[in-house]
Amino acid sequence: MEKKLACFLLASFFFLITLAGIGQGRLVTSNSPGDNVSDGVHSLYKQPKLPYLNSLFSSEESCTETYGFLPCTTTVLGNVFLILVYSYLMFLGAKLLSDGSEILLEILGPGIIGGFFLPVLSALPDATIILASGLSGSTATAQSQVSVGMGLFAGSTVMLLTILWGTCLVVGKCDIENSIALDHKDTKIFSLTGSGVSTDIWTSYAARIMIISIIPLILVQLPQIFQVTSLSHMAILVSLIVSICLVIAYSLYQIFQPWIQKRRLAYAKHKHVISVFLRNIKMHALERRLFNDDGEPNKEVIEKLFKTIDQNSDGNLSAAELRALVVGVELEELDTDIEGCVAQVMEDFDTSHNSQVDVEEFVRGISRWLKNARRSAASGRGQNEHSIGLLNNFHLQTRKEQDRLGDQNDEVVEGIQNANWHATKAVLMLLLGTLIAAVTADPLVDAVENFSTATSIPSFFVSFVILPFASSSEVVSTIIFAKKKNLRMASLMYSEIYGSVTMSNVLSLAVFLGLVYFRDLTWDFSSEVLVILIVCIVMGLIASFRTTLPLWLSLVAYALYPLSLLLVYILKYVVGWS
Repeated sequence: MEKKLACFLLASFFFLITLAGIGQGRLVTSNSPGDNVSDGVHSLYKQPKLPYLNSLFSSEESCTETYGFLPCTTTVLGNVFLILVYSYLMFLGAKLLSDGSEILLEILGPGIIGGFFLPVLSALPDATIILASGLSGSTATAQSQVSVGMGLFAGSTVMLLTILWGTCLVVGKCDIENSIALDHKDTKIFSLTGSGVSTDIWTSYAARIMIISIIPLILVQLPQIFQVTSLSHMAILVSLIVSICLVIAYSLYQIFQPWIQKRRLAYAKHKHVISVFLRNIKMHALERRLFNDDGEPNKEVIEKLFKTIDQNSDGNLSAAELRALVVGVELEELDTDIEGCVAQVMEDFDTSHNSQVDVEEFVRGISRWLKNARRSAASGRGQNEHSIGLLNNFHLQTRKEQDRLGDQNDEVVEGIQNANWHATKAVLMLLLGTLIAAVTADPLVDAVENFSTATSIPSFFVSFVILPFASSSEVVSTIIFAKKKNLRMASLMYSEIYGSVTMSNVLSLAVFLGLVYFRDLTWDFSSEVLVILIVCIVMGLIASFRTTLPLWLSLVAYALYPLSLLLVYILKYVVGWS
């Protein structure tokens, strides 16, 4: 997949160069005179003007190359291409930072590193783009480009709490009975009130913390609210100080209350359970292929495996029979919790809740796990996704993660195999991700600004819609975990969303406020701040006082996204309120 993408980008690059060579000029026919003055016989040829097409393919305006050598263009299509390329690079940087942080967290465990250093790194892509939007150039240029940073800041918060929040609810929905969503039971299709997800009380606490994180946004708007604009500069400084204090307080909270980090560790533990089980399935399958040629799980082979495991041939697998499947392959080396593994398999497979797994449940459960393993291992290793060898890759990956799990302090735990190597690898990933984010931020902001100029679309809206997807690497993985359809995974994914918004509201905002204050820029983002406050308060209150979320709330979440854009447009460009 990565090779195909590279080929596509390369071909697109040459296509862009070709576009750059397109020129404009007067058509000279064989019968036309040599000068520009009409002789009364031959009329000058006038090329038809198509302003929109000209803006798409060519432009008479010039642009400044970022760093003096990176390509730039003033055409619409050219800037679309550059935005896609730089967004992809920013996504890679964010992915490296996320993966490196996860490895370090698993090795070092909750503590100062996990509570302060890693959360800061998770917000680094957004921070670099915000800095790039107003750090360079004159004050006038910074004032113009800083809208890109505000668009990213507002867009990230709104996207996480609307599109991603609602999608997780739709994908993870289960039947609601007695005000509780039943794990793995989804028979009511799209019942707006009869299906949804349930979370634990800790998720509600995370939502309340998110609401508290909007305090700096309220403080910075006080001069506008009371129409005392002379105090605007002072309000920015006060909000900056409060934001920094909240970053420190939130980090200390995570250090001394490490349940937030333990939830992140739970992701890797769950993947390891899947890995151990599939490892044994592969051993029982011997030379038979678990995937068809089209990449789908081979149901015929899985059914034969079921009959092999079903020792008493009663058509159902008991916990004892599942335990026999797990026992026997490298368990001493893996130090696997056998009973926990069997319990997890029974929980995921036994959708009828009769403490047994029939053939349909077994085929459905194994197929789902094989697909997850294929996505994780094949994408990470770049191998043929239909190959059974990807199960080895998936197993090795989760085995390394399992070896590093535990409640350690800020030091590498002795006895973990190759712990120093994995720590070094994680640090290199963090350094590379930071470098990519820092280098890509400036040209990405320039491309967004040039696209805005070429299309006459305000840069705020461009960055609001596009950049949040570039700087966040958690969207796909969060939706994948939503498919688990149980309370534990629903709590994990929503806690992750609320935590990300909290860090954005305090850390990214602190960077933005510092930029505005020290560069002496004008604060004219009242409508944007209002949108952030509305979305955070509405979605935060929904999750703060209820642990079961019915499906109809996804409609509320989805509706808030276009309404946010519409509200900013009306307030800023129709009413003129800034």
